[in-house]
Amino acid sequence: MRTHHRPRILAATLAALTVAAGLAGCSRAAESASAPAQNQGAATEVRVGYFPNVTHAPALIGTKKDFFAKELGKTKLTTQTFNAGPDEVNALLGKSLDIAFIGSGPAINAFTKSKGTIQLVAGAVSGGAQLVVKPEITSVEQLKGRTIATPQLGNTQDVALKKFLAEKKLTDQVKVTALDNPKTFDTFKKGEVDGGWLPEPWSSRLVADAGAKVLVDEKTLWPEGKFPSTVVIVRSEFLQQHPDTVRALLKGELAAIGWAKANPAEAKTVVNGALKELAGSSLGEAVLDRAFSGIELTTDPVAAQFPQLAKDSVTAGIVKEAVNLKGFADFGPLNDVLKAQGQPAVSAPELTK
Repeated sequence: MRTHHRPRILAATLAALTVAAGLAGCSRAAESASAPAQNQGAATEVRVGYFPNVTHAPALIGTKKDFFAKELGKTKLTTQTFNAGPDEVNALLGKSLDIAFIGSGPAINAFTKSKGTIQLVAGAVSGGAQLVVKPEITSVEQLKGRTIATPQLGNTQDVALKKFLAEKKLTDQVKVTALDNPKTFDTFKKGEVDGGWLPEPWSSRLVADAGAKVLVDEKTLWPEGKFPSTVVIVRSEFLQQHPDTVRALLKGELAAIGWAKANPAEAKTVVNGALKELAGSSLGEAVLDRAFSGIELTTDPVAAQFPQLAKDSVTAGIVKEAVNLKGFADFGPLNDVLKAQGQPAVSAPELTK
């Protein structure tokens, strides 16, 4: 009898132990998931995303001139480039990126989709987007029946265009198509699209190299002509685990911006070289000069505009309701860097906890 029951008893014991271990594992997992991340010091590696655009000049210069590497020390810098924000957001949410230079619209969407686990930590560039069209289009009303391109559905320029059309009561009368920036340039030259709401250098490329004209400079739509075209966001977990690494990267960004302002001609050369390496072609001097003239490199995120940007996503039909942005920003690391250099702090009570 014992020989018959022993396997059953042993099996029951093993099953009980397995269930207990499973419950303990679940408990530890739940405990780990709910516990706040702890400061683990400098990261072994930091993965940073940005675009091969002039509006991402601080990232391009910070990488190519080793401003990031110098401040990061032993932390390995790994970079990845994107055409537009939504794809970069997916990389962040999938944890294949830690920090992203990104447009303001996708930054807000990242905060929303992540349920608050993506934080805005700095600005990068203000300005640098225009609606450029065929020369025969001389008024907003003449956009009716036309096809206008944006870099990607839901990206910063896509939101800006759709919000603009909604305010002009042209939503159903203009076809908006999402194309990669280089494809927009090619299709515009072929006459297959009538224009695009584009970031630099692409708006300048269409003007200087493809005969387009400016119908709307987005600067004219914002107070004092300032709006956050590129900002810096980070996964909250990474910020909590490696605040020193985030500070180091922001210190490198500030150094890159300072250097670019002190050496504008060389800064253009560095950015142009990076664009050739990343996008396969460099810009002509006229395009480069025009693109840089329309932007301001700054770590100021122009935070006061974000509540309006959240509303714009609703007007554009990207989301159903404006997100509550309380807790969106954590400017602690940036303000530490600014304070150390004797610069004024960034304050945005409507965005911080």
